[in-house]
Amino acid sequence: MNRTKTLTFVVCLALLIPFSERKLLAQQDPGTRIGAAGAGSYYPTLNANEQAMFTQGLQTFMEVDSVKGGMTGETGTGLGPGFNGNSCAQCHAQPSTGGSSPGMNSPQSPIPNPQVALATMDGARNTLPPFITANGPVREARFVVTVTQRGAVPDGGVHNLFTISGRSDAAGCSLAQPDFAKELGRNNVIFRIPTPLFGLGLVEMTPDDVLRANLAANADRKALLGIRGTFNTSGNDGTITRFGWKAQNKSLLMFVAEAYNVEQGVSNEIFPNERSAIAGCAFNPSPEDSSTSSGGGEQVTDIDNFANFARLSAPPTPATPTAPTQNGAQLFDKVGCTLCHSPSLTTGTSRYTGMSNVTYNPYSDFALHHMGWGLADRIAQGAAGADQFRTAPLWGLGQRLFFLHDGRTSDLVQAIRAHDGRESEASGVVHQFNALTPSQMRDLLSFLRSL
Repeated sequence: MNRTKTLTFVVCLALLIPFSERKLLAQQDPGTRIGAAGAGSYYPTLNANEQAMFTQGLQTFMEVDSVKGGMTGETGTGLGPGFNGNSCAQCHAQPSTGGSSPGMNSPQSPIPNPQVALATMDGARNTLPPFITANGPVREARFVVTVTQRGAVPDGGVHNLFTISGRSDAAGCSLAQPDFAKELGRNNVIFRIPTPLFGLGLVEMTPDDVLRANLAANADRKALLGIRGTFNTSGNDGTITRFGWKAQNKSLLMFVAEAYNVEQGVSNEIFPNERSAIAGCAFNPSPEDSSTSSGGGEQVTDIDNFANFARLSAPPTPATPTAPTQNGAQLFDKVGCTLCHSPSLTTGTSRYTGMSNVTYNPYSDFALHHMGWGLADRIAQGAAGADQFRTAPLWGLGQRLFFLHDGRTSDLVQAIRAHDGRESEASGVVHQFNALTPSQMRDLLSFLRSL
């Protein structure tokens, strides 16, 4: 069969496929982008000293903690008594160190969920919770309420998956795991997955008035689609908070300090009190991460290093544009996605080389929006209510494995359609997405996977 006849045959065959099926094919997620990781290095204009700060931060970020330090391959100190991970890099791994949850389907570094092995590492006697699986995302668990003798009271805090009980470096500790089976039965457990850290120094350096002006822009168009938005703010000085799933943390230092304390159980100078420090389970003086070493000399803390790593990291690098992805970018704006996922913002004056007055592309307004009861986690953090979340930045999305705050799906189309729910500000946008032709939808999805 010659080439002309072959093309004719293919076209005719395609026409035999019902339109509904052809549209369904167009609605398929192109999948995690292959190729080298487009993130993980320092901001390109930094001077030599700043590059060294980044490198030191990266090395500390990769450090593995044990309870008292000195374990083979686990030289860090302060793990537990309760924890979800033993290294920052363990959870922030995809597509490279500093990213989001790793997974078996990564084109860059396919690995199983490290929390599975962590449950019994070094003799620990933890039962693996049913929501942690080898093929699933790294997760933390929060309880919506705490049930007491007086009834249910709001909770919202992290309840660690594991304890150090049974570990060879925690003799005498008998701290029990939370009763996840009971709380799951009460529909009382919600999940969060790690957020990527790439490029966050630019976000930290963006003035509040830039964010407020951006949120106020396109007011008429937003009103037609029911998009509003507000900011989470500091209860102390009223400035905009912008880090975390609900924008609950003001600065990168606070963001990493909370994670160090909550996820690994390491007390530090921002969160100096040991969590779950029952008798027999507290092995180190607090704060465990301190600016003064045991010898009395000054040292940079782990949390300072973590913050520097995030602050000085480069944003994710998107794929080279193509005609379909450029068309997809226009459609992304046309259906209204850019009204929350703002394509560009501009930093203010920065102390770091080349990071002042930089226009960058986070695809977020860093504001809170009502996402409806399909996505609601029923937890309030600061001004963020039960169904409100910070607009998730989309830069780097092309190489992520899991979507939404709880990692419930790896399918980009499902993640988009989950935004369409009762009382969701995104419903009008999702309806316009659903109305696209098959080729338009394919281009928009390809654009997102190019980020």
